Amino acid sequence: MRGSAALFRRGGAGGRERDDMTLGVLMLDTGFRRFPGDIGAPESFSGPVIFERVPQATARRIVGIADDGFLAPFLAAGERLVARGATAITTSCGFLIAYQAALAAHLPVPVATSSLLLIPMLAQALPPGRRVGVLTFSRMGLSAAHLAASGAAADTPVAGLPDAGVFRSAILEEPCADGFAAREAEAVDAARALVAAAPEIGAIVLECTNLSPHRAAIAAATGRPAYDLWPLVGMITQGRTRDVRC
Repeated sequence: MRGSAALFRRGGAGGRERDDMTLGVLMLDTGFRRFPGDIGAPESFSGPVIFERVPQATARRIVGIADDGFLAPFLAAGERLVARGATAITTSCGFLIAYQAALAAHLPVPVATSSLLLIPMLAQALPPGRRVGVLTFSRMGLSAAHLAASGAAADTPVAGLPDAGVFRSAILEEPCADGFAAREAEAVDAARALVAAAPEIGAIVLECTNLSPHRAAIAAATGRPAYDLWPLVGMITQGRTRDVRC
């Protein structure tokens, strides 16, 4: 899977010229295997990207975060990305929606921390009687505060990956029989359970960026479109244009 990040080239239709934009990714301090399609995998990109790791911001510490304990390190890392040339910033963890407002207010470039920001827009786009559901890395960790930070309704249907499964163990860097197929099977099963519990779901948002490589399988298995962080990445990296004077 190829991401939609920062694919700008000179020239274009309509007498306009697009400047190259560089995506900056705020990375958790992790070492697990990332598959193509994951925002943290360099091979997911065909355009300019810069990664900035936030020391000690492990998955275990950030999943479910609802306080400002790591805000200062993320603000500083965002500043470093801008200094290195980033013109738009995203993150490798959907739970960083907790810092969306602070990062956007502090940094001089567009910031999209989490796919959860898509929920209000998708809710407006769905037919009457349909709702947006969320598949998350941790059902216990995803709180009402995270939904509120994204502008989502408090009663948004949510399901998480199995607590003792391979997927969670791999991301938390615990011993397990990790592999693409094992992760995908758990992701698909969790998505099916989400839709079974709330059949009115018309679209699924994938909170966890590590779910992106499995987006197509989730959509196929549930019969619902599945959305991850990449549409937001495309939006924040497509905002710079200027007129071309001949």
